[in-house]
Amino acid sequence: MGQQQLLLIVLGIIVVGVAVMLGINVFRQNAIDQKRNSVTNECINLASMAMSYFRKPKSYGGGENSFYGWDVPPELRQTATGSFRASVYDDSVVIIGTGNEVTTGNDSVKVQTSVYPNSYLTRIIN
Repeated sequence: MGQQQLLLIVLGIIVVGVAVMLGINVFRQNAIDQKRNSVTNECINLASMAMSYFRKPKSYGGGENSFYGWDVPPELRQTATGSFRASVYDDSVVIIGTGNEVTTGNDSVKVQTSVYPNSYLTRIIN
């Protein structure tokens, strides 16, 4: 083989290697984004439950204009998406969702949703 042919083979191997590495990175980032979206959706679902609890009268199992007494239902604390916990205050609830997808090092996907009587605010931590 000539020197030019060897150079083209080496160049081809380098291009294929770079393309494979780029594909792996894109796939990993897509998996992280999907997990973040899943954790966010579950946090919003829990926020809806908390706001519903806030509005219900005590006679119907609600908080009657208070979040005290609400907690993440036991079956939703640990799901296939991740784990969820809540800090409950009289006029708000803070829900932290931690996904089981590791983003960098030991950091997992983490989303915080602050729930108020008429709205919620979602913030991505990781």
